[in-house]
Amino acid sequence: QVQLVESGGGSVQAGGSLRLSCTVSGTSYSPYYMGWFRQAPGKEREGVASTISTTRGSTYYVDSVKGRFTISQDKAKNTLYLQMNTLKPEDTAMYYCAADFRVRAVPPGMPETFFNYWGQGTQVTVSS
Repeated sequence: QVQLVESGGGSVQAGGSLRLSCTVSGTSYSPYYMGWFRQAPGKEREGVASTISTTRGSTYYVDSVKGRFTISQDKAKNTLYLQMNTLKPEDTAMYYCAADFRVRAVPPGMPETFFNYWGQGTQVTVSS
């Protein structure tokens, strides 16, 4: 049974950094499509960053995190990372890892329906 487990969340002051990790277990295969979503209280869940696992690779970032967040994948460890720098209070949210193993064309914008597996989330709190 495939499971995704996030870690690395916490509380930091504005301007600080955190690195989130998402480890995939229960399979020897690496997901084709992986991403990070977040949901702040009272707001809808939004896609933050995603990556497609090919030799050329393809990444997507929501405009609000471009230049501050970096998504990466370690296939040997079957782990996804999200390096978050220059954090802002508006980055405060529960962050979720998501993955899918199907090799197929992916539309822009990280539609949630293209992810079949989800983690339980890790909380990130940024204080001003």
